[in-house]
Amino acid sequence: MTTTAAPRVPPILTVSRYLLLDRVTYLVLPWLWAAFGFGLDVVILKLLPDDHSAQRWVGGLLAAFAVVFALGIQTVARALPFGLALGVSRRTYFLGASALAAGLAACFGTVVTIGQVVERGTGGWGIRMAYFRVPGVLDGTWWQTWLTASAAFVLVFAYGMWYGLVHRGAGLIGTVVFGAAQGALLTLLAAIVTWTHNWLRLGHLLATGPVAAILAGLAALLLAGGLLTVRRLQI
Repeated sequence: MTTTAAPRVPPILTVSRYLLLDRVTYLVLPWLWAAFGFGLDVVILKLLPDDHSAQRWVGGLLAAFAVVFALGIQTVARALPFGLALGVSRRTYFLGASALAAGLAACFGTVVTIGQVVERGTGGWGIRMAYFRVPGVLDGTWWQTWLTASAAFVLVFAYGMWYGLVHRGAGLIGTVVFGAAQGALLTLLAAIVTWTHNWLRLGHLLATGPVAAILAGLAALLLAGGLLTVRRLQI
């Protein structure tokens, strides 16, 4: 009698499945906050006087990105030691987490794209609310929306993983210094743009440039840097 061996699951997929054991955190929590932001925005627009503008932009979708950022932190700061205890390498873990982020991003982009179609078809949910349409960022064709939303998801997730890496390696004080250094850098860049009177040129570049490509490029840089860093991380 012969037996057939079960197909071997790739280690990267195993890591993704391990992270998805916490389904509520990864699959439910972002959309729970997005729904909360949606409801809150509806209430606010109902209470505010109508300004008769073509569309009334709200920022409730940012709540979902805030949760995605926290997911990135948790993926490395809390779940990484348990993942390594299962016998996977740091490289495999990071690639598995990145693959999970890519899969979740594709789903996120799809939901945002469908939501945007419904939003346009209903006149902004009957109150001209632009929840899924962010001026200059998420307001193009369906495929542009899908690409931009997906790339933004991966970028924010990868950015959160960087904070998790710093926290694992340098603790709370190192994480605070890491955040403060970025704040100082952004302040310096803002000062340079102000001194050179280039705010209009920068705004035009962001409004007309390939936003999805820029976000995807930044996400790729963060993931590549994170992969190099996690391999040297002492846990």
